[in-house]
Amino acid sequence: MSDIVSPAIRTVFTDITGAMLSYQMLGRCAKQEMDMMNCMEAYGYGRGLRKCKDYIDEYHECHTRKKQFARFVAMRKERERQIACGQLTGDKRYVTPRIDSY
Repeated sequence: MSDIVSPAIRTVFTDITGAMLSYQMLGRCAKQEMDMMNCMEAYGYGRGLRKCKDYIDEYHECHTRKKQFARFVAMRKERERQIACGQLTGDKRYVTPRIDSY
């Protein structure tokens, strides 16, 4: 939560440029950020850190994509393990997904 910046003096210019520090301008995490901010606004900063922990964690994951990257690394390690053990050989080593699998 240390990345939330609140201006000392609120003016028209801070309202205009406020979206530059957030995902609200068509960002991929706009919904998660809005849910987190609505919850934080309802409970305040102190209680909001405890009450809104699920929203904060969801926004943080969308922002950093740590779990997605960890899943990618685990899949890559498993593929490399299967190649080293000889389970995947020849053309099966790096098979692309079928066209209709998405």
